[in-house]
Amino acid sequence: MPKVDLIIFGGGVAGLWTLNEASRLGYRCILLEAFELGSGQTIASQGIIHGGLKYTLQGMMTGSARWIREMPLIWRNALKGAAQPDLSGTKIRSNHCYLWRTDSVSSRLGMFGAKMGLRVAPKNLTSEETPELLAQCPGPIAVMEEQVISPQTLIANLSDTFADQIFKYDPEQLSFQFDADKQISSVQILTPNGDSLTIQTDAVLLTAGRGNEQLRNLAQQQPSSDNQVMQKRPLHMTLVRGALPQFNGHCVDGAKTSITITSDTDSQGRTIWQLGGQVSEVGVKLNRVELIQHAAQELSVSIPGINLSGLEWNTYSVDRAEGATKSGLRPETPQILKEGNLLTAWPTKLALAPRLATDIFQHLHDMHIKPTLEDSSWKASFSGLSRPLVAQHPWETVEDWMTLEGLRSFGDVA
Repeated sequence: MPKVDLIIFGGGVAGLWTLNEASRLGYRCILLEAFELGSGQTIASQGIIHGGLKYTLQGMMTGSARWIREMPLIWRNALKGAAQPDLSGTKIRSNHCYLWRTDSVSSRLGMFGAKMGLRVAPKNLTSEETPELLAQCPGPIAVMEEQVISPQTLIANLSDTFADQIFKYDPEQLSFQFDADKQISSVQILTPNGDSLTIQTDAVLLTAGRGNEQLRNLAQQQPSSDNQVMQKRPLHMTLVRGALPQFNGHCVDGAKTSITITSDTDSQGRTIWQLGGQVSEVGVKLNRVELIQHAAQELSVSIPGINLSGLEWNTYSVDRAEGATKSGLRPETPQILKEGNLLTAWPTKLALAPRLATDIFQHLHDMHIKPTLEDSSWKASFSGLSRPLVAQHPWETVEDWMTLEGLRSFGDVA
């Protein structure tokens, strides 16, 4: 019967970053994924390594800003291959994001707040430095050293180093065994040939996003009656593809980013824009057609003079799963729930994955769970298990793209 120090469930950025660091520290650790690596929140994200901009728009140093402002340097060094985990194989979409505003009073106040409390403040651009796309925007145009990465290549990069410790499992054929102290003693999964494999472990870590809820209930001998440990904050994102420039940035409106644009190139060589920010939160209350119309209007207001004719549009939905807060608002820090030798974790933001891993190792230390890695012979017991694929970006899987011209029959379009 194979024995490990830690079993991680969930192959998004949180689970994979922790697997990399745990393995580097000498833990015998495996990761189990039910679907595709990165599926859910990670692959649906815009890939921005936030440094605190969104949390300083009120003009004050919030708890969220304090926690996240150190993350860009950690990521930047890893992306250069100068620190572990080595992320030099991850595609960097851009090394910076633009920051601009509309002509509203609230937007002007937001730009002032955006310069407060950041580790690296936005830098105002001259007219010669301003990208042509923003040439007609009012007020100053700024740039900030906020990197944007490709989530898919990040997941592929993180999963490559320890690929022989990452396995796919059937959630319908998963069970947990407990010892006399009601601690998890082992996990049982089904192998591809139909045999049961029991894996002894000292601890279990759940980093499966919204899947944490079902896993946590299964991993407790006496499931808790307290279900308010996780909350979901939905987003309805917009995609645009066609004759667009590669561009990444935030349009500020008061204490909100009214629209956040990130870009990439799809498998057919077309430019793709992802539209997040406030437009994606408002979009939760809108159907697909209504959101496309609303997003088109927001783009027209945010980027005066932009030509939207001939572009194709689509949307996708995703739930942000987080540790629950009394207010229901976004947690200011990564969240870890400890129940015996079961840890349930939520990083809150992609950029906070390094901090979450650090906190997890502190928990393992406090639980007296030490690395036991001596050589790689322990991996032989898992050689027959299947390995999951890396999820595709949303624009590669959504269907029925629409043009604004084709939406005329649904009502007025800006």
